[in-house]
Amino acid sequence: MISVGIDVSKGKSMICILKPYGEVLMSPYEINHIETSINDLITKIKSYNEEIRVIMEATGAYHLPLLTQFVEANIFVSVINPLVMKKYASAVIRKGKTDKLDSVRIANYGLDNWFKLEVYQPSETIYAELNMLGRQYSHYVKMRIESKLVLTNLLDRTMPGIKTLLSGKRSDLPTKDKLCDFVAKYWHYDNINKMSEKKFILSYSKWAKEKGYHQSESKAKAIYALSQNGIPTMLSNSPSTKMLVLEAIRVLQEINKTLEIILTQLQKISSDLPEYEVVRKMNGVGEVLAPRLIAEIGDVRRFHSGSALIAFAGIDAPPYESGMFVGTKRWISKRGSSLLRKTGYEVMKCLKTIKPTEDAAVYQYMLKKEAEGKAKKVAKIAALNKFLRIYYARVKEAYQN
Repeated sequence: MISVGIDVSKGKSMICILKPYGEVLMSPYEINHIETSINDLITKIKSYNEEIRVIMEATGAYHLPLLTQFVEANIFVSVINPLVMKKYASAVIRKGKTDKLDSVRIANYGLDNWFKLEVYQPSETIYAELNMLGRQYSHYVKMRIESKLVLTNLLDRTMPGIKTLLSGKRSDLPTKDKLCDFVAKYWHYDNINKMSEKKFILSYSKWAKEKGYHQSESKAKAIYALSQNGIPTMLSNSPSTKMLVLEAIRVLQEINKTLEIILTQLQKISSDLPEYEVVRKMNGVGEVLAPRLIAEIGDVRRFHSGSALIAFAGIDAPPYESGMFVGTKRWISKRGSSLLRKTGYEVMKCLKTIKPTEDAAVYQYMLKKEAEGKAKKVAKIAALNKFLRIYYARVKEAYQN
């Protein structure tokens, strides 16, 4: 019974090897994340003629080189949630934190929880790839939001009011953005005011036809009227104005192109999975949300029940009782995948938009919660809970058939 505690950091790790009752087989020492050092550690671990378990914390990508080598060497590895390890370390009265102390604590955790340790099960390659693509997609969505804020700030100074006039239902294609395309051509009210109304209407209609937008004469007249009455605070003849506006549009368009490329790859990979058609047929889940949902949930077979999936999403509400008191108003834990919660919330918003009539159990449940006086956000989270239970049951059934 030997516990190998590994405190992982970027490019290196601290190793400590312990036996029960505080017997130290190897005092804390440092290794670099290179093949020779890791192979030496594996050789040393395999030299012991007892049951050995390696324990390490999940640290994003830093622990992956060690984890990969251990799995290939058929060594028992348990990857612990950092929050669990933090709770374990907080039991000590006299606290201190160094890499050496952390490696000893991790090794002791392995001994204290020996029979509770779960061996790490690597995800199938396809799910790991989907997860990576999904995380990058979410990252670029955040970048798009920041870029839109920058562009909005500039437009408030060059074309005030134009965003409100050209806003509407965004295309499912990330690269198609009417506001960006319009501003890229005109970029300042002065460029519109140089033309007569008739000439601008012709110019707008030609532009709309080229870009594939509706050629609305009334919209063109409204834009022209806005340009006549608007008060830009950045001069059109300033060399910085055009450069800043067009660069903001260029950055946003590049991000949109990247999002489209990632989304296409997500759809291509996820469409080969057995659950794709099942998920795609669920109300509120379209071609964009289906692969993102699968990417965040991963292989549903790793969850022992629908409740485990809900806990993974962090929308479970743990019980709270003490003596005669029983808590009835409880908050969701939020200890789970925030991206899964966000994606699921988008699905609930889509449900409210499409108002399904067939297979509408989730939608009707959401309406029921709203009728009970629940806040709209609370009703959506309650409906998401029901949605994930249905998701779990249907996908499991797809794999059993």
